[in-house]
Amino acid sequence: MKHAEQERSRFRLLIVDDEAELRRNLEDLLRDEGYEVQTAADGEAALAALAQGPFDLVISDLRMPPPDGLALLGEVRRRWPQTEFILLTAFATLDSARAALELGALDYVQKPYKEFEMRMRVAHAYERRALEREREMLAERVAALEATTGFEHLVARSPALQDVFALARKVAATDATVLLRGESGTGKSALARAIHRASPRRGHAFLKVNCAALPDQLLESELFGHEKGAFTGAVRRKDGLFTAADGGTLFLDEIGDISAPLQLKLLQVIEEKTFLTVGGTAPIEVDVRIIAATHRRLEEAIASGDFREDLFYRINVFPITIPPLRERREDIPPLVERFLKRKGVDAGRVSRAALEALLRHPLPGNVRQLENILERALIVAGEEVVGAEQIPDETGGRDGISKSEIEIPDEGLVLEELEERLIRQALSKTGGNKSRAAALLGLTRRTLYSRMERYGIEL
Repeated sequence: MKHAEQERSRFRLLIVDDEAELRRNLEDLLRDEGYEVQTAADGEAALAALAQGPFDLVISDLRMPPPDGLALLGEVRRRWPQTEFILLTAFATLDSARAALELGALDYVQKPYKEFEMRMRVAHAYERRALEREREMLAERVAALEATTGFEHLVARSPALQDVFALARKVAATDATVLLRGESGTGKSALARAIHRASPRRGHAFLKVNCAALPDQLLESELFGHEKGAFTGAVRRKDGLFTAADGGTLFLDEIGDISAPLQLKLLQVIEEKTFLTVGGTAPIEVDVRIIAATHRRLEEAIASGDFREDLFYRINVFPITIPPLRERREDIPPLVERFLKRKGVDAGRVSRAALEALLRHPLPGNVRQLENILERALIVAGEEVVGAEQIPDETGGRDGISKSEIEIPDEGLVLEELEERLIRQALSKTGGNKSRAAALLGLTRRTLYSRMERYGIEL
């Protein structure tokens, strides 16, 4: 029972209604069920709350000052597609119900609702999210099982990657901080896990956080934990990853995207082995090994003032650079074989011609792109053998952009207009996620915010 209550406390709800009494009543009802609940008086306040951190479920009134419930639903589905949505209305119509379901609402509830009915509908949303989390947990367990033998499960036919693994094996036996460098998709996460599994800390936790995927306040809370009442929505105390990883390893992926204040706090915990929770006053001592990773050139970030030089030297104790797949093409055949084995597919399903097409492909997305290409090719081929025709043209540019599309036209162009278009395209492609958009453009978050302000781009 206690475990179930703890699980429900992780389920975050946002109640949006311009009627204060309804908000309070619904908040009390769902808090009593053990959920973490936050409220907003209108659509604008709801969007501001959503931008501060993810919610599992939004329960919103239909009729309220713009943006109304349907407009809010559309924005949530566009920017936070994993967030479920329940629409409340005292003016139920077939058209509004159809519109809500077409936009992706999980449910449509007519006011006045019955408390039992509302508890059941929220429980349904909770169970859907719990199943998703269980699938994620199972995927993590599979990855952990694959990593129990250390480096043996990793593919390294090329001399370049064999040299990388030789370095990784040596540093695994120590407590030295490791910085993994390389392009996105080269396998930094897998190598970090292998280092942990081959280390004396293997019996303790290996935890990972993508620093580029979370806003600053949420990332700080995720890393260091927070006290009850430390910020809006902090209804109970929560331990952070540094506490949970005590005795083990914490993998900080995309560390180059951490903001300046968090860089300072991270520097302090690396140097002093102690930290404060958000809103806390008592130092907490931990023994955690740091493995960091980045696809960015941190030296350039230091020169531009986006990354602290002292933090760089603290995490760059033992740097390891993973070469891109295009520089170690002899690793492609065994990677294909491993992927097919993991999928339970016979190795003969990929023809020699398809393999040769993969060997010619530039693969700018590295191992991740190779697996995506194979997955698509198997689907398209159906029960047939995958041929070269199922492999994308190796002359195509990244993300479908051809050379002709980026050539300067005879009449010239305005560089600022091109930059603005690219920023808008990146934001659209990432559903408004500024950290991912910045990564697509090769910018820091700070630089992206500055350019968005310059061009008047608002989300």
